[in-house]
Amino acid sequence: MVTFLNIFRLVALLEGISYILLLFIATPIKYLAEDPTYVKLLGMPHGLLFIGYLILAFMFRNETNWNKSQFTSVLVASIIPFGTFYVDRKYLKNSK
Repeated sequence: MVTFLNIFRLVALLEGISYILLLFIATPIKYLAEDPTYVKLLGMPHGLLFIGYLILAFMFRNETNWNKSQFTSVLVASIIPFGTFYVDRKYLKNSK
């Protein structure tokens, strides 16, 4: 069944994967091999997923009882590598 929670979890997973690929694969190739192709290919999808993650976090906040500290952790996790995986495990996996 497709639920709001499942959509948020999927976007969090895809955002996390795209961020890791961008940081640890595409960026080194750009600077070491002087080939910006992968950054161009991954940049736009990652940006859209990042914005989607933030929007969904604000929307999902209304359905949860996250306090200010927990919500801040959810938002900050989007800029830390592997952060969205932590959010999924700690806050989303056992929700509703």
